[in-house]
Amino acid sequence: MNYKVDPRKNWAALELRLARETDPIIRRNIENTIKHSKAEANADFDALMATVAENAAYTSFTDGDAAANSPKGKAGVAAYYKMIVESGCHYIEHAVERIVADRHAIATDGNFTMAYPTAILKAMGHTVSDDAPYYLYTGRLMIVWGFDANGLVTCEDSYAAGDGFNGIGARPCRLEDIYRG
Repeated sequence: MNYKVDPRKNWAALELRLARETDPIIRRNIENTIKHSKAEANADFDALMATVAENAAYTSFTDGDAAANSPKGKAGVAAYYKMIVESGCHYIEHAVERIVADRHAIATDGNFTMAYPTAILKAMGHTVSDDAPYYLYTGRLMIVWGFDANGLVTCEDSYAAGDGFNGIGARPCRLEDIYRG
């Protein structure tokens, strides 16, 4: 089936990169990014938080409420992820096309799709029909992942291009359009 949101794309390119990486530190960082991405896609909170450092600090360099999307500390990151899952905003696809990796950071870049629940969009002031439970936010996303000496995620700094909400009412989505493993 051709899904409108397929989270397997979040880690597919990373797995290919891992297969040819020889540096053990870079391999560890890529492996942790894959674990993090899979746990996030499966809403596996414990596995997700096991990949995050105590001093993690995420920064969103996007329009909108950047402070709300820039949690600090492991507790702040945990609260952020809980909010995402509880709101139903955890169905995401980051179709990674480019990866740059060294011993301290990984940058992933590609097209991004997120299924926003209709109720959340309405609460945000967007005009969407009740005919669909979700609508698709689309854009371009680059994430810079930082790692500590143990390979745990210290940052997930995101840079989004474009207004993914523009025309969102024309991109309805049903739960069966989302790959959920």
